[in-house]
Amino acid sequence: MRNFLRRIGVVAAGTALLGGALSVSPAAAVDTVDVQLLSFTDFHGYLQPPTAGQGGSIPTGRGTSVTVGGAAYLATHLQRLRGDHPRSVTFATGDSFSGWPFEVDAFQDEPTIEVLNKLGVRFSAMGNHELDVSPEFLVQHMQEGRCFGTIDVDSCFTDSTGRRFHGADFDFQSGNIVDARTGRPVVEPYRVETFRSDSGKRVRVGFISTTVEATVTGSTSFQPRLRALDQVRTIERSTAELKRRGIEAIVLNVHEGGSPVDTATAGYNACDSVYGPVVELAKKVPAEIDAIVTGDWHWRFNCMMPDPAGVPRPVVEAGNHGAVISEINLALDPRTGEVLRDRTRSVNHAVTRDVTPDRDVQKIVDHWVARAARRFAEPLARQTGPFTRTPNAAGESTAADLYADAQYWNANRTPEGRADLALISARPAKGSNAVRGDLPFAKGSHPADADGRILFGESWNAYGYGNPVLTVGVTGSRLDAILEQQWQTQADGTVRSAPLAVSRNVSYSYDPTRPVGDRVSPRDVLIDGRPLDPARTYRVAALAYTVVGADGYDAFAGYTAPVRNGTDHESFVDYLKTRRTISPAPLDRVRAKR
Repeated sequence: MRNFLRRIGVVAAGTALLGGALSVSPAAAVDTVDVQLLSFTDFHGYLQPPTAGQGGSIPTGRGTSVTVGGAAYLATHLQRLRGDHPRSVTFATGDSFSGWPFEVDAFQDEPTIEVLNKLGVRFSAMGNHELDVSPEFLVQHMQEGRCFGTIDVDSCFTDSTGRRFHGADFDFQSGNIVDARTGRPVVEPYRVETFRSDSGKRVRVGFISTTVEATVTGSTSFQPRLRALDQVRTIERSTAELKRRGIEAIVLNVHEGGSPVDTATAGYNACDSVYGPVVELAKKVPAEIDAIVTGDWHWRFNCMMPDPAGVPRPVVEAGNHGAVISEINLALDPRTGEVLRDRTRSVNHAVTRDVTPDRDVQKIVDHWVARAARRFAEPLARQTGPFTRTPNAAGESTAADLYADAQYWNANRTPEGRADLALISARPAKGSNAVRGDLPFAKGSHPADADGRILFGESWNAYGYGNPVLTVGVTGSRLDAILEQQWQTQADGTVRSAPLAVSRNVSYSYDPTRPVGDRVSPRDVLIDGRPLDPARTYRVAALAYTVVGADGYDAFAGYTAPVRNGTDHESFVDYLKTRRTISPAPLDRVRAKR
């Protein structure tokens, strides 16, 4: 590729970032095989049009914004872009499922796969959120359609056609997320697509995929049985393998992103001041890679960035939630199979809502929205009193205590996850709060509700955000330090309270008159009736978000032997089904000394 480009007079672009259209010396006259690449990223199951706060309004770069998104609109735009193009391939760049909308989240993300199949997705990079359940779930369930649990209750729900979930009509790829024991990738590292020229000659394009390296320690994708390899070295290996197979046209489809500095006004085709890990990655990956499609950061840009030899190549990102489609048109030399970069173009398209939504996709969306409404109304359990987040003087609440108990139960369902206690942040020092809602006793506004009745949807909205409960080893002295972090001195000298709720087998007292960092004495912490032993290692059940320090309790650092248990939403549903009736307990787990 480099020698060919130099023969046609391409001048090195140095380190500057250029716009999406590349202007260089024209290539020698040659008939090309034009291949259209259409991609989107970080769809996250947003089948319905997202709100403005969910990314449904994006800047144009001209001082205006445009309303975007929605699976049925995405389908229409994809069809229009494909048109009668003889060589077009549609793919995704990761985080397609593991969505937050209830209509997909409550059905194991199977609705998203049904829509992606209908959109004609050929393959996808594996995003970090594709591992939010497990590698087995990704491969065996989402790809192959195997059932996990009871059919039409836990998984393998009937789809909009009345047939049982059969899995994706496409595969996921990533070369750098591997089994920690065997070193084998969770999914295949790359894919090869074959196209035919007008004369019938076969030309091949290789698509290499990798995933952000923090995946295996991320708060939702935390997978202790996996490890991440260096992306650049992995990409180099895959490039070399494709070259040995005689493939000259190579695209990197990487779940690793970037962003323009000015996110408030930069248009979806902007390239000015783009920064982030993918920019650094683009400087290092082999020059043999002809285009880079990115994701993960939920932003939009369309650039030409120089490869290590100084030759520009497209680097694009298509935002999130189905708001943008990236189009790259590769021009291939039919004689050599090489990409003619001077004839290659890239552009981002906004998925506007001024078109007619695709009827077939809309039918799928409507099916799952209606079914979600029915599932929301399913009764799960009864309660004898209200569970609220309203704290007492010591920072304890009935709702947070309930969710801590649910985590303790979740962890102790298996010998591997066995925990001595559970903790949950009732009001975190930073970040999101898993204690999201109350469970009031009185009948709510939903027609299916009644006094003391807990609906499926109410439980889903009350606790968690798709996070796994981890069981980790923590020394008694470190556990004491974690409890001390409930009071944190701010820059202005004030003290912020960030209370932790504990499971029912734990109680402790603290002295609010003591200095921050010295308010809890180990002898005042009782676990199963015994004082905290600073030298002992305790098994603590907590959300991964808390364990990795995302909500401000960095004293968890140094934890050992992590075990992943069930995720918050699903395990809470199981907890309520098992208990059948729950009652608020007295607020006596935490006491302030007087």
